[in-house]
Amino acid sequence: MAATVTHVLPKTKGGAFLLESRTPGEIFTPEDFTDEHRAIARTAEEFWNKEVAPHLEAIQHQDHDLAVKILKKSAELGLTAVIVPERYGGMEMDLVSAMVVAENMSRDGSYSGWHGAHAGIGTVPVLMFGTEAQKEKYLTRLAAVDLVGAYALTEPHAGSDALAAKTRADLSADGAHYVLNGSKMWITNAGKADLFTVFAKINGEKEKFTAFLVERAWPGVSVGNEEKKMGIKGSSTCAVYFDNVKVPVENVLGEIGRGHIIAFNTLNLGRLKLGPFAVGGSKAVLQQSIKYAKEREAFGGPIARFGLIQHKLAEMAIRIFAAETISYRVTGMIEGVLGDWSWKQADAAPVLLKAVEEFAAECSYIKVYASEVLDYVVDEGVQIHGGYGYHQDYAVERAYRDSRINRIFEGTNEINRLLATGTLLKRAQRGQLALVEAVQNLQAEVLAGPALSGADESEEQRLVANAKKVALFALGLAYQKYLGAIEQQQEVVAGITEIAMNAFVMESVYLRVQKLASTPKGALAQDVCRVFLRDAMNIVEDSARTVLANCSEGDGLRMNLAILKRFTKYEPVDSISARRRLAARLIETGRYLF
Repeated sequence: MAATVTHVLPKTKGGAFLLESRTPGEIFTPEDFTDEHRAIARTAEEFWNKEVAPHLEAIQHQDHDLAVKILKKSAELGLTAVIVPERYGGMEMDLVSAMVVAENMSRDGSYSGWHGAHAGIGTVPVLMFGTEAQKEKYLTRLAAVDLVGAYALTEPHAGSDALAAKTRADLSADGAHYVLNGSKMWITNAGKADLFTVFAKINGEKEKFTAFLVERAWPGVSVGNEEKKMGIKGSSTCAVYFDNVKVPVENVLGEIGRGHIIAFNTLNLGRLKLGPFAVGGSKAVLQQSIKYAKEREAFGGPIARFGLIQHKLAEMAIRIFAAETISYRVTGMIEGVLGDWSWKQADAAPVLLKAVEEFAAECSYIKVYASEVLDYVVDEGVQIHGGYGYHQDYAVERAYRDSRINRIFEGTNEINRLLATGTLLKRAQRGQLALVEAVQNLQAEVLAGPALSGADESEEQRLVANAKKVALFALGLAYQKYLGAIEQQQEVVAGITEIAMNAFVMESVYLRVQKLASTPKGALAQDVCRVFLRDAMNIVEDSARTVLANCSEGDGLRMNLAILKRFTKYEPVDSISARRRLAARLIETGRYLF
């Protein structure tokens, strides 16, 4: 893999952000893009403008042949195989490059479905788990889009609970093949897919949950009709059926009984990539909304001059900034663990997967946070457009419907809220993450009483540090009450995730803004930081109140709420003026600022 990240990134552990502080230079942000990253961004943007944008209406009306034709054209530029090794027809670039391409392929939900599913979950299983023979047979053709890839995990009664799948595979008497029977549903790209990664239980045994590479052309494979969906109507989503399909034993992907490893690792990467996909979609809707606000006349002038419209535009940009920042920060954290990693290593795939898995909690944060930012942006985009936003002639109407699936894709946001904190708890229990010690230290600090802020500590630094303390405080109280049964308390676990996730986003935004301080964008970035950190702290406090009220009562609750108030209090800023300054610049430039 071409090591295009030149920024020196420290190695860290997943969840360690709660225990340690970072400097602006220790996180990766878009300001650290290399010339190579910017070049691939320009290539992707030019391809979108020239090859995708003119055909969006046809794609929306389910011209799947055209969508695949465009996908093949993108493969000629390497856009479908950014991290695939060169020997299989890929570009062999870094993860940041893959995120940059994802962001620029996300301005329409339907086409991004084709591209994302093929380049991501359609290709990654073979890339990461395939044998050399499987890669030679399939990966090169996937990279060139000679084959369209799809990922068949979900079943009618097995969505987030993947191991509840009923599709089964039975070894033939001569041991030459497995006989596959069952069905899958909601399979993206299924209408045109040539190769499916299919998950099934050998002999129906849960312990033998296994992945198989299944070709569409084989007898017994059939694809259902296109599903009638709320959004992403131009993508292909069908059920897939397997009726006594003979799968050669050499098409077992990975190890027998280790299908869950393939499924979960593929989803981790998918959650990471969903961040830039949501960011790119959000930026497109923001640009459409600015344009409309400048053109729409009401009461003697453009609606862009109204304070409440400016509030919406500014808040859209603030939330996009936050989602963008965590998406690239986590990508940089993975790159920091990888160091001088290369596909030339014998253990290249396991090392890459381990690096991504290390930050499984942060990948869940990205998935949840970015998808909900996109939902906010499209909702406000429709509101800015007024009645026209509800009309199908306007792109924002389509974006509104397309956005909703992202809170379901790659594991629902509810599942990811449970996974994020659950992952950190498991690591703490195994001694891999010093959460217990951090909670004990915090308890000692609480007993010592309020400390004076350092003379060189800004209000923003204090807010970030205290948000982390609230996360540890809530986690400690919840664990003290429920011990090992804490993961059964879904509302509490989700509340802790909300606190920790916002603490992570707050720190990321603060550090990036410090990096921007000496640039022409520094003043506007400071406005973003001051407004965002205080709004996020409100979310932290509200979520913590819910957790504390469940974990304590009476005098104990009152004492805990007093401690919480000590951590979450802040001096407000003039957010109205800050948002107006941001909006003025957005309206002037007509696009996202950073």
